[in-house]
Amino acid sequence: MAQSNPRTAADAPGTPDAGGAGGAQVKSAVRTVELLEYFAGRPGMHSLAEVQQAVGYPKSSLYMLLRTLVELGWVETDPTGTRYGIGVRALLVGTSYIDGDEVVAAARAALDRLADDTTETIHLARLDGADVIYLATRQSQHYLRPFTRVGRRLPAHSTSLGKALLATHTDDQVRALLPQRLEPLTEHTHTDLDALLADLHEIRERGYSIDAEENTVGLRCFGIAIPYRTPARDAVSCSVPVARLTPGREQMIRDALFAARDRLTTATRHL
Repeated sequence: MAQSNPRTAADAPGTPDAGGAGGAQVKSAVRTVELLEYFAGRPGMHSLAEVQQAVGYPKSSLYMLLRTLVELGWVETDPTGTRYGIGVRALLVGTSYIDGDEVVAAARAALDRLADDTTETIHLARLDGADVIYLATRQSQHYLRPFTRVGRRLPAHSTSLGKALLATHTDDQVRALLPQRLEPLTEHTHTDLDALLADLHEIRERGYSIDAEENTVGLRCFGIAIPYRTPARDAVSCSVPVARLTPGREQMIRDALFAARDRLTTATRHL
């Protein structure tokens, strides 16, 4: 992002910076990653001015970096050469991550079984900071169904997946992960951290989480963490349109989730 301090020799592109838990960072590498994350979080094409305003890099060095990424296939440009978006190589790397992930591989059979048992949409997601990232999905067999793509990132505090995972952390750990004021996605989303912590206490007691239209109006989701590590990193959920959810169906989904957790615990034990 834009620097408020005068540039020093350490600010020169390609020069190692002190910083980060791992030690020195190379500024050009950091900027490259930040650019790719910017495009990944904003689908579509963007002008140089839009990108420059968002990341704060000098326009000349930003342009050269973008042209390099275009030549390498990580960024794409429109026919005019003035607008930029994420490139196909990012898809290849993302696919490689999914294909090589041991949890995704170990969970496939359990996800298939859970989808068959509930006939509803099933997700597997991973906690990444204050968000969850979707790693696998099984679509509902019904005409009325939610849709979430693999690779989508959503706030942990507004999803059943995220809340199931946050509940495996202590309150102090959750406070360190999340801001005090939480962004609402719907009128039902927790916006106060203390209210969310109270919800997490209930989740720990009953063993599963509920997203009561907190992420999408009209959709109720149930989530459960996979306990192959503590705090948990991955969780599975079942999403159901409220119009199709009866007390009996809700109980069936809870039972199916607990059974799936047992199967996933066995499948991921070697991890």
